[in-house]
Amino acid sequence: MGEVVEDSSAMSPPVAAPPMQMQYNSPSLSRKPLLLIEHPNSATIKTPTSNSRTPNFITPLGSPIRRAIKMSKLDPHDAWLPITESRNGNAYYAAFHTLCSGIGIQALLVPIAFTVLGWTWGVISLTVAFVWQLYTLGLLVQLHESTENGMRYSRYLHLFTDTFGDKMANIFAAFPIMYLSGGTCVALIIVGGGTMKIFYSIVCGGHGCTTKPLTTVEWYLVFTCAAVLLSQLPNLNSIAGVSLVGAITAVGYCTIMWLVSVREGRLEGVSYDRVRPASDVVWFFGILNSLGIIAFAFRGHNLTLEIQATMPSSDKKPSHVPMWRGVKIAYLIVAFCIFPVALGGYWAYGRKIPENGGMLSAIYMYHGRDTAPFILGLTSLFIIISVVSSFQIYAMQMFDDMESKYTKKKNQPCPWWLRVISRAMFGYGCFFVAVAIPFLGSLAGLIGGIALPVTFAYPCFMWLKIRKPKKLSLMWWLNWVLGIAGSILSVLVIAAGLYVVIDTGIKVSFFKPE
Repeated sequence: MGEVVEDSSAMSPPVAAPPMQMQYNSPSLSRKPLLLIEHPNSATIKTPTSNSRTPNFITPLGSPIRRAIKMSKLDPHDAWLPITESRNGNAYYAAFHTLCSGIGIQALLVPIAFTVLGWTWGVISLTVAFVWQLYTLGLLVQLHESTENGMRYSRYLHLFTDTFGDKMANIFAAFPIMYLSGGTCVALIIVGGGTMKIFYSIVCGGHGCTTKPLTTVEWYLVFTCAAVLLSQLPNLNSIAGVSLVGAITAVGYCTIMWLVSVREGRLEGVSYDRVRPASDVVWFFGILNSLGIIAFAFRGHNLTLEIQATMPSSDKKPSHVPMWRGVKIAYLIVAFCIFPVALGGYWAYGRKIPENGGMLSAIYMYHGRDTAPFILGLTSLFIIISVVSSFQIYAMQMFDDMESKYTKKKNQPCPWWLRVISRAMFGYGCFFVAVAIPFLGSLAGLIGGIALPVTFAYPCFMWLKIRKPKKLSLMWWLNWVLGIAGSILSVLVIAAGLYVVIDTGIKVSFFKPE
């Protein structure tokens, strides 16, 4: 497919905590006329017109597609896909999306890692992981636009494919990237539906407002319907407002949890002695599992290039400038959420923090009776809103992949009615998986180890391959060390996940969500 250049103009009883879940398409060219390439079948490609295929009644914040097309001549296929359909993003939108995708329920599990690592190594590991992932995020922002051919890599998988080839991409990148999107959506349905059930119980005083309350599966369905309705927003820029709300509520529930924990004080008899099993093997894999928990708390790298793709770019105003500005703001807030949760949670509960649920389970287990129902209900409501918002940004990557297959085959944009149907099918498909495999969270550590290199290793290797830093220079050594360390960590976490599954087993209960 040919590339077309963009021009430069452009008091109730305690209740149980909800279930927890660990968790190429064509690029466009930069605006350089010399890079213009004619498409051999350009006569057969239907160039986008000023008529939006999305009904006016669902045209939301930040998606003036007509204006975007008038300002720049996008590559036809990119102009038809949800991620690159609108390129009028800015640093604020980048911050909203990055924050919404960067803070998740996984952050509430970090205090569990401290029970094995202890205060010193826990703080060191958390700090190193934060700096490490922020560094690799910066690499991805710089790699979005090639300094050699002017190409914009609007999708993580396309950058990996162009760097290492189709075969390597299919083996090492396709599954982790798609799992981080599709698997996360399934996890969000489990968490969101379970939290809806808890919220209903809190509002009704723990007795139920009806004689026959909804079952867990029915709550999953309620959550899925809300998520599918929101998913009809057409493109990534159009959900900027949704991401803002999701980010605010994520910060809200994280802040409420560590404040409640610290205000209530340390539990009686709390201990900070590191958990050291009799077996050295169990102890070793426990450390690896703890490092995996910390690593999984930082997510969203698989969406970085996609978020940056929504921005206009030119030689004078490259997209990496506003993108990095938005990322720095977002991760400053992420740090102010994750570190207090980890330190405050471990200080308050020590080794007594529940292994299944972390901070969320601890709040309901230890403070369900002496914490105002309003606080518990507000926390649950924030979680629900944040989760349904996060669903949108992770699902958008899947929508883009599905629609790209249609546009490549038909050489025309996906009709709005087909877009509605396909997105609904994806949402209810995730609902089916959530109901069919409710024990998916037991395997999250194992599968998460497979996805870990997307954040900690691949960006380093891609930088070495594309930018070719001087041999034995600081950047050369830094990226080789971090890339290899990330790969080794991934292998070890996978091994630890396998050991945990084999040693402790998993509760297999198909179609029986609790």
